[in-house]
Amino acid sequence: MIKIVFFGTPDIGLKSLEYLYNSDKIDVLAVVTQPDKPAGRGHKLQMSPIKKFAIEKNIPVLQPKSIRKEPEIQKELKKLEPDFFVTFAFGQILSQEVLDIPKYETINLHASLLPKYRGANPIQRAIINGDKETGICTMITELGLDCGDICQKLVIPISDTMNCEQLWKEIAQKSPQMIEETLIGLKNGTLNPQKQCEDGLCMANKLTKEECQIDWSKSNIEIHNLVRGICRCPSAYFYYNEKMIKIIEAKPIDGTAELGQITASKEGLDIGCGKGLLRLITVKPEGKSEMSAKDWYNGVKK
Repeated sequence: MIKIVFFGTPDIGLKSLEYLYNSDKIDVLAVVTQPDKPAGRGHKLQMSPIKKFAIEKNIPVLQPKSIRKEPEIQKELKKLEPDFFVTFAFGQILSQEVLDIPKYETINLHASLLPKYRGANPIQRAIINGDKETGICTMITELGLDCGDICQKLVIPISDTMNCEQLWKEIAQKSPQMIEETLIGLKNGTLNPQKQCEDGLCMANKLTKEECQIDWSKSNIEIHNLVRGICRCPSAYFYYNEKMIKIIEAKPIDGTAELGQITASKEGLDIGCGKGLLRLITVKPEGKSEMSAKDWYNGVKK
């Protein structure tokens, strides 16, 4: 059995944790996840999906605020004597002291084809930039940002209509087996990690609120890529009557109109862009639930 500690927080890593827990080749000794955070209207503390699963399966859970600065947590991890650490969207940077704990390596699952899109938002950036494919990599974690040796890669196509939520699910579905294969290959010596080349290196920096605001002078394709690239995470938006309107679903269509001009049609609302029109299908007005773009517009015109 390969002994691991799994580091993760959001639900993108949940299928991988489930898969490894149920594997007859892997022993999940513990889970490390971010501290519970307030959420919802009541701001009640909520557990991460990773923590919920661990508790259900009686897996020990550690929740450091900053694992680099918590020697007691590091001591607990050393006592477990793991072969590997596995990280998947954990949300904290590991120090060399932490990386030195496992017998072999710390393996990270990164949601891009490295060295492209190193950093915090590789899924969103790939769609925003109109890429036709992305992928997943298992890599050996080093102190630099996503710069370690690559163990395995898998290419994932991106269709013209795929949004970040759909790509998120695709990556979550295809990651578990690759992680297991990487662990087995590294332990038995059949897998030889390769150093990252610098060709095609680019960063996937954290998105800013300013980037999410729509610039209608851009083409309808560019704006559509932004909409699907950050769908509900956190969503592209514009202002109408000083209220923020988030766009959940849209599509580019042919036509011309003044920049930002809204025209109602049978299928939705068409807005003029620097090139072409963007047809809004579903929106989320400020302070309200998601609704059809036509219903929203009919309501504000009254």
